[in-house]
Amino acid sequence: MLSFDRRFFLFAGAAVAGCGFEPVYQSGNATSGLRRDIGVRAPDTQLEFTFVEQMESRLGQATAPKYVLDYSIRTSESGLAIRDANDITRYNVLGTLSYTLRDAQTRKPLIDGTINTFTAYSASEQPVATLAAQRDASDRLMVSLADKAISQLLVRSDEFT
Repeated sequence: MLSFDRRFFLFAGAAVAGCGFEPVYQSGNATSGLRRDIGVRAPDTQLEFTFVEQMESRLGQATAPKYVLDYSIRTSESGLAIRDANDITRYNVLGTLSYTLRDAQTRKPLIDGTINTFTAYSASEQPVATLAAQRDASDRLMVSLADKAISQLLVRSDEFT
């Protein structure tokens, strides 16, 4: 006899299949053609380099792109935890990515959007440790922004393909 949990997943799978659900990463669908079709504007800063590196590792490096992703990244930092001596011990790092996907030949804008995310790091008594934690948080922030951008591009691919 099947347990309730197993029956639920069997029926849920049938319901999802019946509604036209299609996995984003399935080979042979419209989004699989985006791999190596999107070129990302060259980075100007270390943060942008990390962002572009993550985008290209997920989408592949485009040699003859059909689309070009223009972007701007803004970051800010705010203190989260303050000790009695007014020392900040934890920082929140906020990131905003504004992007426009353009046709590579005509430069016509196809879609645009804004993505926000955050990460945090702890300050230490040792300046080197704090700097390392800050750099690691910045890298994690860029990876998160890139992953969210790719998700949005894949979900919205029917708007430009």
